Amino acid sequence: MRIVAVEAWPVEPELREPYTIAYETVERVENVFLRVTTDGPVVGYGCAAPDLTLTGETVATVLDAVERLAAPRLAGADPLRFALLLEQLRPPLDRQPAAFAAIDMALHDILGKAAGLPLWRLLGGFRDRIATSVTIGILSEEATTKAARERVAQGFRCLKIKGGADVELDVARVRGVRATVGEEIELRFDANQGYSFEESVRFVEATRSARLELLEQPTAKERLGLLGRVTAAVHLPIMADESLLTLRDAFQLAGDDLVDMVNVKLMKVGGIAEALRITAIARAAKMEVMVGCMDECALAIAAGLAFALARPGVTYADLDGHLDLAGDPSAGAVILRDGYLYPTDRPGLGFDLAGP
Repeated sequence: MRIVAVEAWPVEPELREPYTIAYETVERVENVFLRVTTDGPVVGYGCAAPDLTLTGETVATVLDAVERLAAPRLAGADPLRFALLLEQLRPPLDRQPAAFAAIDMALHDILGKAAGLPLWRLLGGFRDRIATSVTIGILSEEATTKAARERVAQGFRCLKIKGGADVELDVARVRGVRATVGEEIELRFDANQGYSFEESVRFVEATRSARLELLEQPTAKERLGLLGRVTAAVHLPIMADESLLTLRDAFQLAGDDLVDMVNVKLMKVGGIAEALRITAIARAAKMEVMVGCMDECALAIAAGLAFALARPGVTYADLDGHLDLAGDPSAGAVILRDGYLYPTDRPGLGFDLAGP
């Protein structure tokens, strides 16, 4: 089997409703789809969700990376030797993790299809479904509790509340959501780097009665020592997100005992293969792992889901980036039922795209 063509094209699904986090308001979504065609019947697909703030990429840089850097190196190669191909692509795509993730996905998709197995089974098959949280952006207290009530009515059993802009408002919002949804719904909070050390401690203590499950990235991503201080000072598990981009980041977070948990997003770390390596580091350090996502079409969510289902080290999922997208060409790549995500159980990532 040989690769005969590598194509990429942009898509801009409609975001049904803009949302706000600590450092930005998101009003539009852009992804890039990738198709890797072989000389046989197998075609692999991938998806990139570039983010200028987090990964330093745009749609234009992803398209350029695929056309100018990846496609010439992949042409004529055996796609089943994906480890070799990814190592060859790593230097030229070193600072383009979302582009690298799309290629990683497509090669894993080919591997699963060639084997006739769903990727989650091929990679380990630890579980066949996982509960996902669903995100509520920064809203007023009243709007936050309304959104929480609606999401619970839709079947979600875990809510992730965004904040970080106003600690007192955040405390009120969390308390209000707990009073609204009752004691059986899991609540997580993501400050997206918005707090100081003092604000982090204040927030954790003031929301103790709300029984939050975790606090994600309370402080600035560059200040790992500060993140470690928060972890040491509070009872609540602290999770790194923006502070984790590379294997080296994972090693430092684990080695210095700076956090209790890490959020592994394929777009940040460069795909499934790298995510598995990071999970191994986390497992050795007894850090729990959550698979997260960006604003991603369902095909990319399917890749994150395959990673999450494959290994026991991934215990949490925040795979909701596709839920508020209209016009997603890969809609149906994952199945949502009562707050749980299921794979389609077809070979590879389980979904074939139509042309651009």
